[in-house]
Amino acid sequence: MYFVRTAGERDLEKVRALLVESFHATYDGLHGRARVDELITHLFSPAALKARLVRKDAEFLVADDGRNIGGMGYAAMSQALTKTVMLHLLYVRPALQRQGIGRDIFAELETCFPDAEIMRLEVEPQNAAAIAFYLTHGFTEIGRNENDGAGQSGIPALVLEKRLAG
Repeated sequence: MYFVRTAGERDLEKVRALLVESFHATYDGLHGRARVDELITHLFSPAALKARLVRKDAEFLVADDGRNIGGMGYAAMSQALTKTVMLHLLYVRPALQRQGIGRDIFAELETCFPDAEIMRLEVEPQNAAAIAFYLTHGFTEIGRNENDGAGQSGIPALVLEKRLAG
């Protein structure tokens, strides 16, 4: 049984391992292993993960069974959009997907931002499983970004949004 809790610094190594495994499983077939390695190096360096962990207007959650991290989620208030929280990361270890871990992390993240009215995210257009997950959880497509990740990746993304019940 996995329990969702706030991540701590001691979790970062396990979170990074989960993200490396999940990114390769999800994106190698779409972008190639070398490109995925580049993205991982940029996005999930120990310093980048620690910066997310200590950000004040953000939530960094893990699903923990007492021994292993089965999933993680990270969301932060938008710097550009009023009353909008950006869901940046929501990943579950591939072998543990479809067991409710992602749902539980997402449900917790929805409650962490009482001032937010909207949750927004960007998702790879070919990631059908993630798109289906988000649509099932109340998101709708509102647009497309041709350069995901603050204009750094060169990878297109669908932009999805959900009204929060605040």
